[in-house]
Amino acid sequence: MHRPMLFDNHGRPLNYLRLAVTDRCNLRCFYCMPEEGINYLPKKELLSFEEIESIVSVLAQLGITKVRLTGGEPFVRTDLMKLISKIMDINGINDVHVTTNGVLTAPYIKELKNLGIASVNLSLDTLDPHRFKLITRRNEFEKTRNTLRMLIENGIPIKINTVVMEGKNIDDIIPLVELTRNENISVRFIEEMPFNGEGSHYSKLNWTYKKILNHIESAFPTLEKIMDPANATAYHYKVKEYRGNIGIIAAFSRTFCGSCNRIRITAQGILKTCLYDDGVLNIRDLIRSGKSDEGITQELLYAFNHRAKNGIEAEAHRNKKIITESMSTIGG
Repeated sequence: MHRPMLFDNHGRPLNYLRLAVTDRCNLRCFYCMPEEGINYLPKKELLSFEEIESIVSVLAQLGITKVRLTGGEPFVRTDLMKLISKIMDINGINDVHVTTNGVLTAPYIKELKNLGIASVNLSLDTLDPHRFKLITRRNEFEKTRNTLRMLIENGIPIKINTVVMEGKNIDDIIPLVELTRNENISVRFIEEMPFNGEGSHYSKLNWTYKKILNHIESAFPTLEKIMDPANATAYHYKVKEYRGNIGIIAAFSRTFCGSCNRIRITAQGILKTCLYDDGVLNIRDLIRSGKSDEGITQELLYAFNHRAKNGIEAEAHRNKKIITESMSTIGG
């Protein structure tokens, strides 16, 4: 059946939903939240599974075809696998992906494979157990590393997400690239963003996309640019004769906004048409007020037709001018 195409007011296609299923997390990563954590939402304020299914169904009818489940840490939420299965059954949803820190994931890997999960993004900022504990403030390295091993063994497509942090994990960049020598995985290095519950850690971001690239090129002279998939946020590269590839995401510099095809819905049902806005529509409240699917569709279309041109414009139009949200609250 022919599927509709959804566009924003700048002519960009919208077909990718990043959906947070919880704001809770079992780690306390330096770049995501303060050491003491954040004030988690009461359960009644989170979207129920039924509400999530309803929202995804409406969006699928509009043209969303890809869903990524995030958190917080999605596997903290009870019965996550049931939700994944239900979303996969929604007409129009072609691909379901998961982003996880890997601590609780290993017992579900075979089930994920059997369900046909499209890919797993594994947050892994270091290959050193000591630095892992310093960055995450938890001693869970072996569980995350075991999840990586099991994902590889089960043939599930993997992307490793590494946030590059000055003074924290610069020594890990080269060893992480080395993971792509023998494994067909993608390691993506991400500029640090100010979504840590405290605001920016630095007066100026030194480890930009260009500096990360130069650092890698200095160690791998055969590094070459390869084609970026449509609407990719990362610039992709490959070391000659290595099986995998690397990506660099200019998340703070925001150089990829012109082709952005994604929207976000937080765990409490707030629509974000840009990572840097502070929310443009409370879908949860629309559902709970009894708004019809048709009425919600009209509200969504209005939001999509008033989308910021880029992250700079979205940030400028925030009600709260200083960014103090945690990425755990936003949805990774």
